Amino acid sequence: MAAAKDLKTPLLPSSDDYGRLSQPPSDADHQLHNPQLILDVIDHLDPSASSNHETPTNEFPGSTTVDPFRNHTPKIEGVYEWVKLLICAPIALARLVLFAFCLAIGYLATKFALSGWKDKQNPMPKWRCRVMWITRLCTRGILFSFGYHWIQRKGKPAPREIAPIIVSNHVSYIDPIFFFYELFPTIVASESHDSMPFVGTIIRAMQVIYVDRFSQQSRKHAVNEIKRKASSDRFPRLLLFPEGTTTNGRLLISFQHGAFIPGYPIQPVVVRYPHVHFDQSWGHISLATLMFRMFTQFHNFMEVEYLPIVSPSEHHKESAVRFAEKTGRAMARSLNVVQTSHSFLDYLLLSKAADSGHENPSLFVVEMAKIQQLFHLSSSDALDLLDRFLAMNPDSSGNVKIQDFLRVLRLKRCGLSEKMFEFIDVGRNGKIIFKEFLVASAHVLNQPLFQQACEMAFTESDINQDHYISEQEFGASLMPAMGSLSTDEIDGVFNLFDEDDDGRISKGDFVNCLRKNPLLIALFSPHFMHKDLDQNAAAVEVMSLHKVIDIKEPCEKKSINLMHMCV
Repeated sequence: MAAAKDLKTPLLPSSDDYGRLSQPPSDADHQLHNPQLILDVIDHLDPSASSNHETPTNEFPGSTTVDPFRNHTPKIEGVYEWVKLLICAPIALARLVLFAFCLAIGYLATKFALSGWKDKQNPMPKWRCRVMWITRLCTRGILFSFGYHWIQRKGKPAPREIAPIIVSNHVSYIDPIFFFYELFPTIVASESHDSMPFVGTIIRAMQVIYVDRFSQQSRKHAVNEIKRKASSDRFPRLLLFPEGTTTNGRLLISFQHGAFIPGYPIQPVVVRYPHVHFDQSWGHISLATLMFRMFTQFHNFMEVEYLPIVSPSEHHKESAVRFAEKTGRAMARSLNVVQTSHSFLDYLLLSKAADSGHENPSLFVVEMAKIQQLFHLSSSDALDLLDRFLAMNPDSSGNVKIQDFLRVLRLKRCGLSEKMFEFIDVGRNGKIIFKEFLVASAHVLNQPLFQQACEMAFTESDINQDHYISEQEFGASLMPAMGSLSTDEIDGVFNLFDEDDDGRISKGDFVNCLRKNPLLIALFSPHFMHKDLDQNAAAVEVMSLHKVIDIKEPCEKKSINLMHMCV
């Protein structure tokens, strides 16, 4: 195993520090100014971690080149494709007319079926369901207009009373159109779909369960609705796409657990789109481009396979996580693919990187499901950290050098700032990638006493105790860790913390800046030497700072071990 890397300034104090915090500093303390933080990455999480702050014993994968959202034929390339486009152009016009006609008729039939229906908590009356058959037949016409003249099926849907929930992989916008025609199920969809023209009206007729994936309350409500509707045979069966977004179909990404929490038997379904020249997946490609390409194909292939029912274990109460894993394995085997730890958040990161103009946004896909499981990192924090990294102008390979790292954090080059960079640089090649930056920042944010450390740093920096930090006070606060600083150097870091540009740093400014730039907590480490944190809160959490967080890098087998000790 590679030698451990050192960072000679603590990000947070260890429990060993508590016995010394209230004691006068020794001569060695004066010489070194601050304690030493040694950061090591080893292969497994410390099983002796505090039970109050358990961290999953997951391995952290090395950087991957897999992009599950990449459409492999985003452009028209090759003589065959251009000839086919010219031949199919008149056909495409006819298909467009058919599409518009079917959409209009289906929309009007749906509006009639919904007219005057107020009691949305109960199943749709049967006469309204019969009207919806018009829309369902129109949906088949829409599939035909997109080139799906026939669809190969394998297996059959299980009776609703046996398997009230169906889950499927999600590759294209064609998936829900097919299932609407085939099963007319109740679906779970994002709230944003309700405002989409035509689509919002049609899915309301499916008695859709709306969910805001970023709201815990909304997710809880959605699970309760899934339970309620799955438990009654009067409602249609439920259809969920547990991946939460579309992929290119070449793998499965991590599953959300909403379909598995109720504990009802589930029938998995897998959808395939065999192709040679045109990838039909709705990855990182515009909807208009994908529709145009579909209209200009001779025929588009689609296969739907209904798999055997998967039930929770009868011998013991099975968790939703295990149930989801078991279902995922069955679907992955049928598709002959692997299931990764990518998630919808990876797609958001990819989109943000693409919007920023980076030439290779796939470099910022980092399997966020595993990182969130390890470090409890919120989606907003992950996106903020990506903003910081993109500001460092990563090159075409996604690498950032120390000078750009220091420029964004507005730090001068010194021993401390170099050690901060080395802490992130797991590859020890003088460059960092987004995954390294994200993991290092997430680890610091996940420390149990991070919030208290931020508050203590603010209190100690607020010398005149007026609840604001002036630029003079800020400069004095930085000197113990960074040494002498010029006026311009102090001004640069001060402006980073002064988020509202009012010439002073409030507590909110201070804490928000450290949440966006958690590694900067090291700048205030000397203040932790002689002050105790809140004893009541710290008493329970102090042992958690001895946790060893393990991040495995299988390719390089590099490591950094995270534990605190004083010199």
